[in-house]
Amino acid sequence: MASALIGGMRERGFGNADITVIEPDASARERLQANYGVTALAAPGSSVFDSDVLVLAVKPQQMKAALVPFVGALRETLVISVAAGLRLVDIGRWLGNAGAPTPRLVRCMPNTPALVGAGVTGMFAAPGVDADGREVAERILTAVGSIVWVDFESQLDAVTGISGSGPAYVFHFIEALETAGLTQGFDAASARRLAVDTVLGAARLAQASEDSPSTLREKVTSKGGTTAAALAHLAATGWHDALIGAVEAASARSRELGEQLGQN
Repeated sequence: MASALIGGMRERGFGNADITVIEPDASARERLQANYGVTALAAPGSSVFDSDVLVLAVKPQQMKAALVPFVGALRETLVISVAAGLRLVDIGRWLGNAGAPTPRLVRCMPNTPALVGAGVTGMFAAPGVDADGREVAERILTAVGSIVWVDFESQLDAVTGISGSGPAYVFHFIEALETAGLTQGFDAASARRLAVDTVLGAARLAQASEDSPSTLREKVTSKGGTTAAALAHLAATGWHDALIGAVEAASARSRELGEQLGQN
């Protein structure tokens, strides 16, 4: 995700001097510098502490250790976390110390299509983040797709269930559609093309149309026709409620992980 953000920001006009990356792994530092022309350091330098924005793009389990150099050192810095599950109260607790102000915090939940600039990110800003701070956060995250602000941090668990895990649901659907093509006698390349382009085209149509998805579905479903037969079969399997249940299960797991990750 960090590489996706860096690449997207570079494409959106951020200059080399605008981005400094902290990357402990030497080979990864070399790749970042070669691919994007950014400054990549093994550990935070003085320039990092003076930065306007700090983006936290590390694994949730590694966050507390990664924040050690910044404890009590951030004042006006806007801190943006893209670490799944970690709550702002815990990030703020790990960043602060006695007498130190709480940094301005924004928590984000992007998804993997950000890797191709087509992601969607749920975002929540702590009360201390003003309009300018939100605008800066938007500029960074829109470099890899669209954004949706939520009013309550708890809603990010639902964002995780819908769009964070959502690509896996879609990939699973494509996988099933592709397998159906194979069973109908198509070669692998043709089955994949039919499955992927159908999903891609339908999504683009839904995005461009003023009609709701249900209306679009009705328009393509003739009474007694082939699509009606297919949808009747899907309804009989309970797939609609199963998908909603899957989102609820993912959201519940997100809440559980948030509680576990913030315990120490």
